Amino acid sequence: MTRTGPAEPPAAPATAAQALAAARARLRDAGLPDPAADARRLLAHALDLPADRLTLHLPDPMAPAAAARLDAALAARLRRQPVAQIVGGRLFWGRRFAVSGDVLDPRPETETLIAEALARPAARVLDLGTGTGCILLTLLAEWPGAVGTGIDASAAALTVARANAAALGVAERADLVPGDWTVMGWADALDGPFDLILSNPPYISEAEMAALSPEVRDWEPHGALCPGGDGLGAYRAILPALPDLLAPGGRVLLETGPAQGAPVSALARAAGLAGVRVLPDLDGRDRVVCAHENGQK
Repeated sequence: MTRTGPAEPPAAPATAAQALAAARARLRDAGLPDPAADARRLLAHALDLPADRLTLHLPDPMAPAAAARLDAALAARLRRQPVAQIVGGRLFWGRRFAVSGDVLDPRPETETLIAEALARPAARVLDLGTGTGCILLTLLAEWPGAVGTGIDASAAALTVARANAAALGVAERADLVPGDWTVMGWADALDGPFDLILSNPPYISEAEMAALSPEVRDWEPHGALCPGGDGLGAYRAILPALPDLLAPGGRVLLETGPAQGAPVSALARAAGLAGVRVLPDLDGRDRVVCAHENGQK
């Protein structure tokens, strides 16, 4: 009778290139949506390399510790954890922002809001629902003379935002404080006026939540995604307070869902704002509602 011992574990990839190919195949076979890009980001993370330097190191031997880090990262990705949470950060407008499960992953469509904001400088900026701080902190980094306030109802999110402010060298110009627009009189504590008020509030309706990808639905903070009901609750709470917070000629920029340009525009006009218009994102979908102070101050 032939005796066989326990099966030998598969050999670790000899090089980073082999590890990349194996990671890509593993993610592809599991049906993940972008296995090639994810595999590269996870391998760069495991090797402690910037993603844009990975190609130079693909011939290098794969150290056991790096192979173990990659395996753990792949296991997390197969549970549909977002890559940004696994690697701890995301590039936004050319800068790296720390990301955790307590904040939304900065998204490319939000750069539409940044591009419009930068069309006209502002000295004092207010960011409602700051999350990672990617909106406010990007603008402060682009405008060295500006100061800003970011509010968030989540203490954990504010911790992430403060770390990002420090990493970007703008902490002394960023006042990151608790604030909750669902509470009566939420705007009274804000020290206006502001030249620019921005927000990427929760806007996904309850009906839309089930259709979101697992990466979003199961891993990002529900309160930062969905305000309940039709998804417009945050705009209804925010917009009436904005005219009193704006400096003369001050602007408002609000990110919206693709089907919300018209209803949010109507809410902005009802609040007394002027010059209301809707900007598309790079895919041509309604994305940012713009307005300004009505000139009657």
